[in-house]
Amino acid sequence: MSLSRVENPCFLLFLFVFQAIFILILYRGGPSNVFRGFLDSHQILDYSKTHDVYTNLSLFTQAPSEEAMLYCSVQSPIFAYRNQEKYLHHLLYYIHPFLQRQQLSYSIYLIQQVGNGTFNRAKLLNVGVREALKDEDWDCLLLHDVDLVPENDYNLYVCDEYYPKHMASAMDKFQYTLPYKSFFGGVSALTPEHYMKMNGFPNTYWGSGGENDDIATRIQLAGMKIVRTSPHLGRYKVMDYNEETETQEPWRRPTSRHNTIKTWKDDGMNSLEFKLLSRTEHPLYTNITVDIGYVPPFS
Repeated sequence: MSLSRVENPCFLLFLFVFQAIFILILYRGGPSNVFRGFLDSHQILDYSKTHDVYTNLSLFTQAPSEEAMLYCSVQSPIFAYRNQEKYLHHLLYYIHPFLQRQQLSYSIYLIQQVGNGTFNRAKLLNVGVREALKDEDWDCLLLHDVDLVPENDYNLYVCDEYYPKHMASAMDKFQYTLPYKSFFGGVSALTPEHYMKMNGFPNTYWGSGGENDDIATRIQLAGMKIVRTSPHLGRYKVMDYNEETETQEPWRRPTSRHNTIKTWKDDGMNSLEFKLLSRTEHPLYTNITVDIGYVPPFS
């Protein structure tokens, strides 16, 4: 090749265009990926859309080592549970990637009630808090129903510094609105200090669901208030929810049979009694099986 040909502007232009096309063809994924590489930008995900919360972890940068995550909040999600294996498997499949994408240091505790007695969600959560705090000085306690799956990655599983936080502010079961103003069910986040200040949850609610009203009253009596995650962030799906049944018979606020003002200081963490039957650490969660007694006969 002669020097005069190399210096020819038209030939140089042709050579540059040919090389650019050749690179684009060899780069699998097309021109958009090439320019994205030069700009060093990452895929932008819109977490206001429901499906993005289920995005595979391979799309994200690998989380740093535990030593490099010392600035991250330490969380302890606690699930009250009995005979709900299909819900548990479904939730674990989604909740671990969800929490890892938020780069949290956490452990999951599953509190399982044995026997055929009436389910007591509030007492099981008290047990979970008691057992979890034996392991570590957790910064935040996430109390989580096993049949709820978060829809939005921006629903951060962290506690409010000052007050108990209600996370599940918009469940599809209630058409993404609160069933009533003082509702505190589904998923909530409290620091250990918040939890102890209100004496935990009541131990004496068996199967009624009315403990949510009791808890809201306890928070107020303890000099605190409820803060809520914004409804467009605090969205949850209820697994195996029967929409037809709910439409025909709307959910109603349970009637409370307790005088919370008189009982909250004596019925809670300071009166908790249970029998620990087993404690097993699985790769994805710690299973704690307990006997919490049975519904006492009405006098």
